[in-house]
Amino acid sequence: MNIGIYYNLEQVDRSVAEKLASLIFAAGHTASLFSDLSELCGDRLVVLGGDGTMLRAAKRASERGIPVVGVNFGRLGFLTEFEREEAEKVVPLVLDEHCAVLKRAMLEVELNGNRFDCLNELALLHPVAPEKANRVVTISVTIDGSHAGEFIADGLIVTTPTGSTAYSLSAGGSIMTPDCETFQLTPVCAFSMRSRSIAYSNRSELGFSLPQGALVLYGDGVYLGQAGAKDKLIVRKSVRSAAFLTRGLSEYFRRLTEKIN
Repeated sequence: MNIGIYYNLEQVDRSVAEKLASLIFAAGHTASLFSDLSELCGDRLVVLGGDGTMLRAAKRASERGIPVVGVNFGRLGFLTEFEREEAEKVVPLVLDEHCAVLKRAMLEVELNGNRFDCLNELALLHPVAPEKANRVVTISVTIDGSHAGEFIADGLIVTTPTGSTAYSLSAGGSIMTPDCETFQLTPVCAFSMRSRSIAYSNRSELGFSLPQGALVLYGDGVYLGQAGAKDKLIVRKSVRSAAFLTRGLSEYFRRLTEKIN
């Protein structure tokens, strides 16, 4: 088995990746080291970095069906399986052919025919600029063609279970375990005492009636573009999923109580 080792140059010294590679070679396997995802290769991928590094690597690896496992060298490290001081423990796990694999669902965002995949969330936000008045926006949402609500807010977040512990959580959304077959729609600073998140089946498709003027769209924190009343925006489950090697769901709850509390 060839194991790819991707490390974030800004967070991880190459010697850490080389040490893991030596352990993999000693176990009778091969390893490929790289700090640029354009060089992605391997049957499985070890990611050294923080949650942002994991997001980028997992999405790229999903294009090739490569399972990933992370070691945290960032701040929170909620998506990673190991902390930096236990980095060497990743080797027996990544070499275990019977290791549990957790398939994490992704969003497919379609904006005027252009498609993007998101592992965490899509955020539709009212742009803030010095020359513009800072007003809330009204966004109508349909689920499988049926009217699901009208939100008066600073924006909306559509989140996967993976992303439910990120931006959506800070906006008042619920936490969903990564094996849930649901997505969630969360308003940002809603102008209503009754406005709540909506959990819906990940088999459903969202449609949006957007206000005049442009909303700014971010997928996993990356700028995707702008959309307004004349644009067609659809969100559905992606045909791809991100495969995470894991020690089990109990490890997820340990990280949840330690890092989110």
